[in-house]
Amino acid sequence: MRHRFKTLSTVVLFGAAALAGGCVSQAPEAVFEPGPIAIHGNVQTFEIAPVLLAAEEFYSDEATVKMGGIPNLVGAPSIQGFGEEGVADVATHAETQALRYSVEHPNIRIVLTVTRGLYRIVARRSAGIETVADLKGKTVATIPPTSSGYFLFCMLDNAGLSFDDIEPKSIVPLAGMTKALANGEVDAVVIWEPYSGSSADVLGDDLIEFSGKEIYSEHFDLNTTAENLADPEQRAKVVAFVRATMDAVEAMKQDPSAAKALVNEKGGFTMEEIERSWSHHDYTASYPDNLLDILVKEEQWLAERNDRVPRSREELSTLIDRSVYEEALALSGE
Repeated sequence: MRHRFKTLSTVVLFGAAALAGGCVSQAPEAVFEPGPIAIHGNVQTFEIAPVLLAAEEFYSDEATVKMGGIPNLVGAPSIQGFGEEGVADVATHAETQALRYSVEHPNIRIVLTVTRGLYRIVARRSAGIETVADLKGKTVATIPPTSSGYFLFCMLDNAGLSFDDIEPKSIVPLAGMTKALANGEVDAVVIWEPYSGSSADVLGDDLIEFSGKEIYSEHFDLNTTAENLADPEQRAKVVAFVRATMDAVEAMKQDPSAAKALVNEKGGFTMEEIERSWSHHDYTASYPDNLLDILVKEEQWLAERNDRVPRSREELSTLIDRSVYEEALALSGE
């Protein structure tokens, strides 16, 4: 059953008779109807689970979730194989993509961190890998210009290495990474779930893995545009959906079964994959205080990769709009 949003203080005073009798009545709190909202995000990820649940049960009006992301928000070409046509009111993506697209579209605004993806390096011990430093000279399956590629960069950098010290190999579709690892075509895999988990499974006792959640975790965010936030009607929808996502996360903490069922339905993952991969995500629906620090450091990496001048901390700060989160906190849900 869809939950309904209510304004905090809709107080109506009834007519003169009530006033004359010294009786002031309070009307029932009005149900907030923000209007239909269009969401685009990668439904083939576990990170999107709170968004799927928010659209299904917690947003008080019609909410549609289609495959896509920030390109649908700013009118950029869709990522081949990962996008449907349509204009988004809000879009999900890792902070890496917000940084990439905002070079040409500085009107992008990050309004909520939905999920932290807790990445890991999955490697073959028999390839002579006992530490991250042992990846030197090894072939690693990953997608460099993504959050998983940035995670690998951070892990290598922490071990005194760089991408120049390994042989990165992009494999699409992503399920091919597991097959390549099983066949000995690559020595390690760095990608999001469930492909990381599938890769770990095929190695069995030959598995060695390296967690890096203290070094870097993906921030899977809800994004919109400055124009949407400047429009009162659009802003109301964005704020309401942020609140719906926050409420969805709270519900997931009590019982994640509905969210898992939606990931199964929308993403096409098996329940076995879902159960295996669920713990590698931190469903937060919050606003991390260090988000700007993360963007500043990651911007340096992206700028170097794209042979451009990195933007300043002040320029990057405009991508963050915490006011939506603050307004959503003031909304009450039932």
